[in-house]
Amino acid sequence: MTHSVRTRSVRSLLTGMAMLLVAAALFSGCVGDKDVADTRIISVSGSTTNLPIAQAVAELYMDIHQTDEILVSGGGSGVGIRAVGEGTADIGMSSRDIRQTEIEQYPDLVEHVIAYDGIGVIVNPENPVSSLTLDQIKAIYKGEITNWREIDGNDRQIVVVGRDSASGTREFFYEEVMNKEEFVRTQQELNSNGAIRRTIQQTPDAIGYVGLGYVDDTVRGINIWIDDRSVAPTVSNVADGTYPIARSLYMYTRGEASGLVKDYLHFLLSDDGQAIVAREGFVPIR
Repeated sequence: MTHSVRTRSVRSLLTGMAMLLVAAALFSGCVGDKDVADTRIISVSGSTTNLPIAQAVAELYMDIHQTDEILVSGGGSGVGIRAVGEGTADIGMSSRDIRQTEIEQYPDLVEHVIAYDGIGVIVNPENPVSSLTLDQIKAIYKGEITNWREIDGNDRQIVVVGRDSASGTREFFYEEVMNKEEFVRTQQELNSNGAIRRTIQQTPDAIGYVGLGYVDDTVRGINIWIDDRSVAPTVSNVADGTYPIARSLYMYTRGEASGLVKDYLHFLLSDDGQAIVAREGFVPIR
């Protein structure tokens, strides 16, 4: 008798547990179906110059629209254009103009200008050199000027730091500052604006270049001599056209934007989105 009561008790317990598991599974399935139905997800990839804008705008957008998810990653402008062109990202970020070869390879890409930017040439705060001409900067990156004393600095070898081949910032610098002449072979090539800034922070004799949003008080932006005027790398000088190393920043979509891609870009170009552009140290488009 005791055995029978225990058996019934165990069976009742097992039955109750089973019913709870089934109910939990059904509830989980309903919640999962709701998530799948309601959540929209897109990916944004490419330029590390655009990265802080894209991330900050995505975070604010997702705070407002909590069923949407925007995944943002870097990699460089070439990576972004290739990713959107091949369909592995929904938006490709670029800090340079799209190349003719890329247009031919991905003819359905649509360009969106999201901000303007300057490229700041930066040195360690301990470096006494505060202003250079564009010709002097070019000579440093060609290896023709190798010691800071040649440009009124300390008697120290210049450590030349630049970006890797996937970088849109490098390509713009190569075209606009180097006039398509080759970089010195000893240049250290790094894969992000942040990596360059860290290297300059840690290397007193180094020189590098970054998107304007990466120029902060941990490094010093070099002024550029233009017609006997020393022009600082600032947002206002980019906006009024006096700073000479300036460019547009882009996002590319495969065809016309739709769905969450369209909503995200619309938000980025809105007053709220452009306020983030300014906050991150870039120049709004309006």
